[in-house]
Amino acid sequence: MGVTQADGTKMANVEEPQAVPAVGKSPKKSEGHSIFSWLIVLALLGAWMSVAVVWFDLVEYKNVVGTLGKFYDADGDGDFDAEDAKVLLESEKSPVTTESKKGSKENISVTSKIKSASKAEKHKEEMLKKIKEHSTRQIGHKLKAALKEQLRMIHEKIEAKKIAKLALAEVRSILAQEEEERKAILAAKKAKEEAEAKRLEEKARKEKIVSEKNEEPTKTADTSVDHKAEEKPPVESYKETESEVEKDEKPVPVASFNADKVDAPSSFQPFDSQESIDSTGEDTPENKAPEMMLEPQPTVVPEVASDLTPGTMTETSKPQSTSESTQESTPGMTPETEVKKKKPSLLNKFDKTIKSEINAAEKLRKKGKVEEALRAFEALVQKYPQSPRSRYGKAQAEDDMAEKLRSNEMLLKAVNTYREAAELPDAPADLIKATLKRRADRQQFLGRTKGSLATLERLVQIFPEDITLKNDLGVAHLLIGDNNGAKRVYEEVLAMASSDGFAKVHYGFILKSENKIAESIPYLKEGLESGAPGTDDGRFYFHLGDALQRVGDPTRALEWYEAGYRRGHFASVWQRSLYNVPGLRAQPWWTAKETGYTDLVRTLERNWMTIREEALAVLDTNSGLFLPEDENLRETGNWGQFTLWQQGRKVGPSCQSVPKTCALVERFKEATTCKRGQIKFSVMQPGTHVWPHTGPTNCRLRMHLGLVIPARGCRIRCTNQTREWEEGKVLIFDDSFEHEVWQDADSYRLIFIVDVWHPELSQSQRHALSPI
Repeated sequence: MGVTQADGTKMANVEEPQAVPAVGKSPKKSEGHSIFSWLIVLALLGAWMSVAVVWFDLVEYKNVVGTLGKFYDADGDGDFDAEDAKVLLESEKSPVTTESKKGSKENISVTSKIKSASKAEKHKEEMLKKIKEHSTRQIGHKLKAALKEQLRMIHEKIEAKKIAKLALAEVRSILAQEEEERKAILAAKKAKEEAEAKRLEEKARKEKIVSEKNEEPTKTADTSVDHKAEEKPPVESYKETESEVEKDEKPVPVASFNADKVDAPSSFQPFDSQESIDSTGEDTPENKAPEMMLEPQPTVVPEVASDLTPGTMTETSKPQSTSESTQESTPGMTPETEVKKKKPSLLNKFDKTIKSEINAAEKLRKKGKVEEALRAFEALVQKYPQSPRSRYGKAQAEDDMAEKLRSNEMLLKAVNTYREAAELPDAPADLIKATLKRRADRQQFLGRTKGSLATLERLVQIFPEDITLKNDLGVAHLLIGDNNGAKRVYEEVLAMASSDGFAKVHYGFILKSENKIAESIPYLKEGLESGAPGTDDGRFYFHLGDALQRVGDPTRALEWYEAGYRRGHFASVWQRSLYNVPGLRAQPWWTAKETGYTDLVRTLERNWMTIREEALAVLDTNSGLFLPEDENLRETGNWGQFTLWQQGRKVGPSCQSVPKTCALVERFKEATTCKRGQIKFSVMQPGTHVWPHTGPTNCRLRMHLGLVIPARGCRIRCTNQTREWEEGKVLIFDDSFEHEVWQDADSYRLIFIVDVWHPELSQSQRHALSPI
C-alpha cells in the first residue's frame, strides 16, 4: 500500500529488500550491515511517522487535498489524487520514477514534491491566464459584434421612422389638397346656386311688378316709360350663352358705339346690316336674323403695370336709352312721387271680360313654365283673335322661349307678334307703347337697327310729347351712323326740355364729332353733372376729357378722367379703352419676348427692306391708296394710311400692290386673325401732331416697324414714356393707354403697323370677340 506523505502526496510502492544469507564477518561485510541497518532504521522511522500523522490527525488531509483539488484536478473528478499527480508530472515533463538509480528504496522528499506542485500551480495559473485572456478576447469580439448589430438595428429603425414620417406628411398633404379642392368645388357650387337663386328671385320680383301693372285698370300715357320694368333688358338676354364661350364674354346687342373704329371714336357708327325694310318699317319675310354676336360684358381690367393707377373698366356695347334707365330714381324725384304714378292699363273692355283666363296664362309664364304659357296664350289668340292683351302675352311667351332656346327664329316670331298686338283695333295706348318699345329693343338686339329705327319713329308719331321716346329715337339714329338725324331729334328735345341731361350729353357728343370742340364741352359737362339716367357712360367722360385737352385745359381734363376712373369706367387715368376683357396683363410698353411673338418680330426685322421697297413703290406710283386719317385725331399736319387687313379680314386689292409683304405676314395668325386690329402702312408728313388719345380695346397690342425714319424730330409718347423709331426695328406698345405722336422732322416718316391679339387671350376668346 502507498503511504501518504506530510505534503499530501502519495508515496510510490517500494519493494522491501529480501534478506541476504549471512557470510563470514569480514570488514566489508560489517560495513554493509551497518548501512543496511541505518536504512532499516530510517524506513521504520518513516513508517511510524506516517502512522503517527494519520493516527493523531496531525495534518488535515481533507483541506490539503481540497486545496490542491482546486488547482490540480486534471481528471475532473473534483479532488487531487494520484491520477492528477501523474498528469501534472507528465505536463512538466519531469516524471518521478519510483525507483532511484542508486537505489529503489529511497523516498522522494516532501520538499521536492512541494516544489513540483508549486511549478505545476504556476503553470496552471499561466494556462488559466491564457484561457482567461483568450476568453476575454472572444467575449470582446462577441460584444463588439452584438453592439454593431444593435446599432444597425437602431439605425434601421430610425430610417424607417423617417420614411414613415415623410410618407405620412405626403399623405396628409394629398388629403389636405383634396379637401381644399373639395371645398373650392363646394364653394363654387354654392356661389352658383346663390347667384341662380338671386337671379330667379329678381326675375320673380320683376314678374310680380309686371303682374301688378297688368292687372291695374288705369295708367296715363305719360307714365309709360316704366313699361321697361316688365321687360328683360337686352344685355341680360341669352345669359345661357356665357358657358358656350367664356365666362367673361356675355351676349349683348350686336349694334354698338363705334363698332368699326380703331382709335378714340368720334361718332356713333352704323351696324353693318343688310336687312330690307318696307314702308312701314317691318322686316320683310326674306330677311333672316343674323347669328347672335357676342360682345364683352362690362369688365374689370387687371392691375396696371409700373406706376400706373389700377382700376376697373367697363365695356359698353351700345348707348343707354332712357327707357333702359328709368328704373333708376331720377334726381330730385322722391319715392313718394314715384308711388303716385299710375300703373299702365293693358286691358280694353273686352279683355277685362276674359281677365281670369289671361291671368291664368300669365301666371304660367311668370312661374317659368314657358312652353305651357305659350300654348295657353296661343289657345287664347285662337279663341279671341281680337284680344290685344292675349296677343301681347303670346309675344312675351315667344320672347321668353327664344331666350330659353337661344333661337333667333323664335325671337323673330315674337317681333312680328308684338307688331300684330299693336295693330289690333281697340288696343290700349299703354299696351301699344309697351309692345312697340319691346319690339324696337328686340330688333336692335338682332342687329336690325333700321327696323328698330322705323319702330321708334312710329312710336314718336303716336306719342309726340313723350321725351323719352324721342331720346331713344336719337340713339337709334346714332346707331346707324345718322348723326344729322340724331342731332335734329336732340335739338327738338332740348327745345321741349332744355335741362334734359340725356339729350345734353348726346348732343355734346355729336358736336364733338363735328370737331366743334369748344361748343361740345358745356353740353357734355352739364349732362354728366345732371346725373340723369343714361348719362353715366364712359364714352361721355372720355370725350369731355378729350375735348378739354384739345382746348388747352389739361387740368380739368384730368379731373374728368379721374371722375371716370372713380365711376369704374376707366382702368386708370392713362388706360381709357372701353371694350375690354378682364384679367389681361396691362402695361404700356412691351418687349418681343414678353409678347411671345418673337418669330413675327424677327421676320419683320429681317425683311424690313423688302417691306419698305413695296411700300415706297405704292407711295411713289399710287399715293392715292394712302387714305387720310379720318378719326379726328390730328391737331395739325397730314397723316395717311394704306390698310392690308381690317378687323381680321384681308383687303385683297391692297395685297395685290404689296404681295411680298402680305406673304410674309399671312402665316402669323396672331396678326391676320386679330378682329380688333389692323395691318397697315402709315405715312406722316412733317408738322403733324396727333392728339393724346387711346385705342378702343385692351385685347390687342400694336407693333410699329420703322421703314423710313428721319434722323431727328419723330417721337411717340405712351403714358409718361417717350421713345423714337429706328429703321428695321420694332416698337411694341398697348394703345389702350394714352399715346401721342409728334412729327417735327424735315421729311416724311413711314412705318408698318401690325396689330396682334393680346397674348393672354385664349383661342375661344379670340374667336368669340366681336370686331372693332
